[in-house]
Amino acid sequence: MDPKYLLILTLIIIITAGFAYVQSTSEDNSEEYRTYSQTRMLMDTGVTITVVDNSEVHAYKSIEDAFMKMERASNLLDSYNSSSEIYRLNEHKEIQNASDDLIYVIERGIYYSQISDGAFDITVKPVLDLWASKFGPNKPNIPPTEKEINNTLSLVNSSNITINDNTIIIGKNMGIVLGGIAKGYAVDRAIVSLQENGIDNGFVNAGGDGRYIGEKPDGQEWSIGLQDPDKKGKPITIINARNVAVATSGNYERYYNKSASVSHIADPRTGYPASHLISATIIAPTAMEADALATTVFVMKEEKGLEMIEKLEGVECLLINSEKEISRSSGFAKYEQLKD
Repeated sequence: MDPKYLLILTLIIIITAGFAYVQSTSEDNSEEYRTYSQTRMLMDTGVTITVVDNSEVHAYKSIEDAFMKMERASNLLDSYNSSSEIYRLNEHKEIQNASDDLIYVIERGIYYSQISDGAFDITVKPVLDLWASKFGPNKPNIPPTEKEINNTLSLVNSSNITINDNTIIIGKNMGIVLGGIAKGYAVDRAIVSLQENGIDNGFVNAGGDGRYIGEKPDGQEWSIGLQDPDKKGKPITIINARNVAVATSGNYERYYNKSASVSHIADPRTGYPASHLISATIIAPTAMEADALATTVFVMKEEKGLEMIEKLEGVECLLINSEKEISRSSGFAKYEQLKD
């Protein structure tokens, strides 16, 4: 989710094991496992990679490789980076010999648009750019007119993307933004990198988009606290995560004050900022799916979002609406820690 346009509700990672040690002994050797972690700025957000390993050298090499994979994905998919593939596609409306990464992410973006009846659409860039042109220093700081929005909406339709082999073509004046899906994809690439290096336990969290594999050194699941805006420092709930991804989209300002600025997550169907929900948290098999669906459900009305999630295998959600009411999909509770 591109921070230029998407305000991410940050997940609090609660690793109760800390840097505890777990020792396992065989007949002729002893192995000591612990957690190793690094945090860096990437994709305009803090990214933390944590692994469980019995070798410090191997752990940090695996973390370094994972960061490199994330950076590569980010450099390919950042719509506002002039050296990226997606930037060149937006500039020239066609790109040949596109990477498999770009093709895959665009194809998945089209899929999420189809299953959500357009609530998610990677061709929403003209709408986002229109709103960005209205607010900020030396700008009018007034919303676009209805005519401007309607004219811009005519450019939003992911079905107008053409992919032939490794060539991608978009229409004149169209633009693609991958902020609602690219970060999740980068997290998934990092997880694959860790697994290729033999890491079976750990997690990657990028500004609220996280994927968790295996378990902590003590054998317990990873714990993720979803922040309660009414009680700073206390979570609404704690999710037990093993081999799942979790992502949250939201507008915290509206939790505290209904007159606060509206969300920067635009509804591709109307051209106006989404305002039905305050936040949407998704649990899914991959970070890309959780990322895309969190944005999608945040745009949709509460009932429609829940209805869509119930149809998707292995996907659950927790929603907070504008009245601060919390609703869950039917299977969300199975991931929550039981309260004492």
